Amino acid sequence: MASGMRTKENTPSIEEAADAAGQVVAPQPTSLTAHVLINYRWVFVCFFLLPLSFFYDIWYYLRNKVIFYANSAPTKHTERVRQVQEQVLKWNKDGRKAPMCTARPGWQNISYRRGLYKKTLSNIKINMMDVLKVDTAAKDVNPDLFYAVPWSYGTLGFLTAVEIQIVPTKQYYHPVSSLDEACHVFESASKDTEANHFVEALMFTLNKGVVMTGSMVNQVDSTKVNAIGTWHKPWFFKHVEAKFDQRAADRVEYIPLRDYFHRHSRSIFWEIQDIIPFGNHVVFRYLLGWLVPPKVSLLKLTQSDAIKQLYDNHHFIQDMLVPMTRLKEALKVYPLWLCPFVLPSRPGMLQTNAAGDTLFVDIGAYGVPHVANFHPVHTTRRIEAFVRDNDGCAMIPRFECRVCNWAF
Repeated sequence: MASGMRTKENTPSIEEAADAAGQVVAPQPTSLTAHVLINYRWVFVCFFLLPLSFFYDIWYYLRNKVIFYANSAPTKHTERVRQVQEQVLKWNKDGRKAPMCTARPGWQNISYRRGLYKKTLSNIKINMMDVLKVDTAAKDVNPDLFYAVPWSYGTLGFLTAVEIQIVPTKQYYHPVSSLDEACHVFESASKDTEANHFVEALMFTLNKGVVMTGSMVNQVDSTKVNAIGTWHKPWFFKHVEAKFDQRAADRVEYIPLRDYFHRHSRSIFWEIQDIIPFGNHVVFRYLLGWLVPPKVSLLKLTQSDAIKQLYDNHHFIQDMLVPMTRLKEALKVYPLWLCPFVLPSRPGMLQTNAAGDTLFVDIGAYGVPHVANFHPVHTTRRIEAFVRDNDGCAMIPRFECRVCNWAF
């Protein structure tokens, strides 16, 4: 990357970063109470949080319908921007007694064809940090501000509105059994931008992974339609893993676009299995699958101090961007989510030394590390060092991403 480089001699190995030298066992809770809370949380989730999430969804659906038909959101935009300005000015006048967060949950789109959603912006409106005015950033009006806002993560001000280019929608699975095969198939699929509209991969182990490619079509074979988002369907990552056992030939199916965009929503990637271990059982799916997933905000709101401490010490969530040429060195812990994207050669906060566009991979590692000697802060620092020394950068997933429409 353009900055933050370190010497290769000081780079720890990714094996060290994973702290995987110890015996593979589940993290041990620190007390009996903590053990019950972390291992039997499904009781609270199933009998309280799932019904609560259901009623919350009903309320939120009705609220959105009222706002949509009343058309109140566009008409109140200016008023809400002014309210933000007033709040920040008051905060500044009162002596800044509490920290201020300049960001709200946002949208992330990672694309190997068009780059991140940030590349599709054509006009940006932002409250600068003096919050006295709203500056409009357009490529031909204020290019410095326009290119600086992406990747600034709220440090320049409050983003109040953007214009985003969109494309109209229209009305394959490749099992891999080695690291070399996975990297080769994934890179080849990512570079074939004419045939593939969507590319992602799930690596379950060193020798077990599935590369998925897709393209939008107007006509489908009705016998191969799979609405994967239906409540009684298997979790997507389990569905994909099953394709590995069917590796006699590459498998093709047709997934409705909305189901595809939300393919990881029901299972929260694979993290739901740590909350409801039996959630993918066919009986549970048919009886209570329509209530899944529980609201993540409610999960966090109802966490006890013991659970928070356990998550801090035994839970890992990281998104890392590394060049496609360094992918093989990065695949040493599992499971992993892989998604290609193009970093365009343009001004802004994030640049490379390459002359043109660069093909990167977003590597997502989420879940509970099943090793006895996992140290979250130490491990995170080592992984960050690995990413920097391999010309990549660490993303801020919980800050950046609320709804992800990957790989388009």
